[in-house]
Amino acid sequence: MSAPPPIPAGTTGTVSGDAAARASLEALRSEIAKAVVGQDPAVTGLVVALLCRGHVLLEGVPGMAKTLLVRALAASLELDTKRVQFTPDLMPSDVTGSLVYDARTAEFSFQPGPVFTNLLLADEINRTPPKTQSSLLEAMEERQVTVDGTPRPLPDPFLVAATQNPVEYEGTYPLPEAQLDRFLLKLTVPLPSRDDEINVLTRHADGFNPRDLHTAGIRPVAGPADLEAARIAVARTTVSPEIAGYVVDICRATRESPSLSLGVSPRGATALLSTARAWAWLTGRDYVTPDDVKALALPTLRHRIQLRPEAEMEGVTPDSVITAVLAHVPVPR
Repeated sequence: MSAPPPIPAGTTGTVSGDAAARASLEALRSEIAKAVVGQDPAVTGLVVALLCRGHVLLEGVPGMAKTLLVRALAASLELDTKRVQFTPDLMPSDVTGSLVYDARTAEFSFQPGPVFTNLLLADEINRTPPKTQSSLLEAMEERQVTVDGTPRPLPDPFLVAATQNPVEYEGTYPLPEAQLDRFLLKLTVPLPSRDDEINVLTRHADGFNPRDLHTAGIRPVAGPADLEAARIAVARTTVSPEIAGYVVDICRATRESPSLSLGVSPRGATALLSTARAWAWLTGRDYVTPDDVKALALPTLRHRIQLRPEAEMEGVTPDSVITAVLAHVPVPR
């Protein structure tokens, strides 16, 4: 599967606080569904990223509601949200902020950029040159921005939800490998089924306006306290040595694949363990199984590997390589 399946409704935990936190995230999915149809895996991926303090890259052709999905997530959360439309002439300081001279005081003062928020929508991130794309590297990894030698911490929680069109589309720049590796998940947004597309058209015919989410009835249903309670619960989810070994074996197998010039790094292994742990908790368990690891392997690893040119010419894809690895690595009992 290209992304984890939807969060099952009505799951309960062993601790009442866990159940309340899980219910708030289930309500979050329900609110987003008021605006976005048929993208449950992408919605679930965003929830997993929130739990893991990670960032998400959404890829799909234009018109697939990628931006609408993130806007609906923002409208469903009691968090500060800002948006940056990435364009070829965007400068790094337009994202991070800069020092501005104040003639009245004859001093420079720092004017924070849009990155100083809880949820940053980086729209069409691959339509700006790599120099500007890399302005997010420190923010995404260290949760701070350094300007003029002074580190400035970002708010907590902090999540970058970036959208991009496939790299073969005109006017796009490939994301640097270092930046791709900082995204916890890369979620593909596929074309909807016929029934889902009919549902979309019916909603529009009934007056749905994607530019005004308030009319869709979307309201904030979760906030920082809910997220923190859920993260604490996820941290209690048990990971056995066998599961840790299974994750390592999967990642090491990608480094030995003849189709790849770059396999999954140790950071990718920790990311896979983190997302599998969050997924296990979301499905109502306090321990991780091999199926949890498999469910999150594609969205967590697909952007962390690099195909050899000859393999790419033969039609090999990152997803097919990871699928083959999962089929060959022994599953712990």
